[in-house]
Amino acid sequence: MKYKNFGRDILKCDFEEGWSKWPSDSNKGIAMPSAQKDCTSDELIDQIAPSDFKFEIKLQDAIKNRRSRRKFTQGSLTLKELSFLLWAAQGITEEGVSAHRAVPSANARHPFETYLVIRRVDGLKPGIYRYLPLDHKLCIVSDDSAHAEKISVSCFDVNKPQMQNAAVVFVWAAIPYRTEWRAGPYAYKYIAIDVGHVCQNLYLAAEAIGAGTCAIAAYEQEKVDNVIGVNGNDEFAVYLASVGKVE
Repeated sequence: MKYKNFGRDILKCDFEEGWSKWPSDSNKGIAMPSAQKDCTSDELIDQIAPSDFKFEIKLQDAIKNRRSRRKFTQGSLTLKELSFLLWAAQGITEEGVSAHRAVPSANARHPFETYLVIRRVDGLKPGIYRYLPLDHKLCIVSDDSAHAEKISVSCFDVNKPQMQNAAVVFVWAAIPYRTEWRAGPYAYKYIAIDVGHVCQNLYLAAEAIGAGTCAIAAYEQEKVDNVIGVNGNDEFAVYLASVGKVE
């Protein structure tokens, strides 16, 4: 089948042939795209500083206990817990000319925007938010709680129960050009790898706060894009994860 060869070619990395045929915009001298979308909301919500987290779990235990959790209690996350999860998945760990994050990314391009469908977080109204990792703040996308419920019907039946009961649903949207700018035809392989790093950190961090998560790659593209308010071309959802407290 034709799609097999197409898909397999994306996973390959023949630099010599690729760079000669498709030089990247970086090599052409075109300016680097922004690492973070601007926030049009007048209200930014500060997150708890990493120095104040104080969550403790042995790395060996976090890895050993890591599971996809699909059953959640009706408990809420605290703002500190949410801040920790966001920082672990996309946050800045060292300031500087090239800010280091908690996860690796090919060519340090970090092509994702993290959207949150929030239902139960202490101190936050239900709605849609976006994380600003360079500022460690939240930007309000929509404070209409009805939008939060739409995420439940954007996934297939097997995923609906965990989506309906989650305290928060993480949605990672890719802005492909951030990686295309440097990696050219190899951007799509790198983006797929990078989002795995991000979600794995969320899994391990969830263990430290008595929460669970389950990654979701089966969803209705247009519905999810509409929920988080992206155009589906220059930016679109690539991965979701339901998060909630567990017994």
